[in-house]
Amino acid sequence: MPISAAGSKSPPPRPARRFRRRNDAGFTLIELLVVVALIAIGTAVASLAVRNSDRTELEREGQRLAAVLESLRAQARANHVPVAVEILPEGLVIHGLTAEPETRPWLSKQTTVDGMLPVAVGPEPLIPARTLVLKSASEPTLEIHVATDGLRPWAMGRNPEPTP
Repeated sequence: MPISAAGSKSPPPRPARRFRRRNDAGFTLIELLVVVALIAIGTAVASLAVRNSDRTELEREGQRLAAVLESLRAQARANHVPVAVEILPEGLVIHGLTAEPETRPWLSKQTTVDGMLPVAVGPEPLIPARTLVLKSASEPTLEIHVATDGLRPWAMGRNPEPTP
């Protein structure tokens, strides 16, 4: 505060401040919460990006196989023709819908199937219970099961036994 000599004019009054200026250095709670939220969002995005690609490919293959088998089952019943699917290392061979067998390759060349026997999918409404085990050649411990109990639709899961 300046000292004024006797008889001099006093300085003009300063405008009142709404907020006091702090002299201490630090972060406010809002700033810290924003930083923590940004770190959480970044971690979530990174964890989704680093997902196991072998598992994703195998799950996609299992979903596709279940959909194809169920679709063939419906077509066999609608057309009243016996349809069988031969499962080979290079893909599926469909017999019965057309004069020539139709081949559908696997989405991934790493896919293998245990129990490569022909699978009858129709035209009977009740088919034998079956479980097909899909594995990845690059990661043999990874398994996906595609199963039916003979009455319910083909479904993908991790349970090795078809549900009764």
